[in-house]
Amino acid sequence: MLRLMHAPNVIIAQHWINVLAAAGVACELHNRYLNGALGEIPADQCAPELWLVDERDEALARRLIEAASKGPPDGAATWRCHACGETLEAQFTQCWRCGATRDPRDE
Repeated sequence: MLRLMHAPNVIIAQHWINVLAAAGVACELHNRYLNGALGEIPADQCAPELWLVDERDEALARRLIEAASKGPPDGAATWRCHACGETLEAQFTQCWRCGATRDPRDE
């Protein structure tokens, strides 16, 4: 296993874990609950950490997290859900109305 990075908080750490999992990169989240020990334990030891199961995935994992951190490019087009017709912004990959996953054919 390889410690990939610290995350600023558990919400972002879990988002990054989800991004990696969607790409088939196995990763574990450590220190999920240490925020409550802040003050008793040094702050740099309480931050959530992402650990890769396979060290060979490091370059891919870093690229995926960097892309996820930037979000969609400026001016990215909205898309229409193929299941219910709802119009969604580019950063969403799942329809908020019906839960359908974005299809590559969605515009």
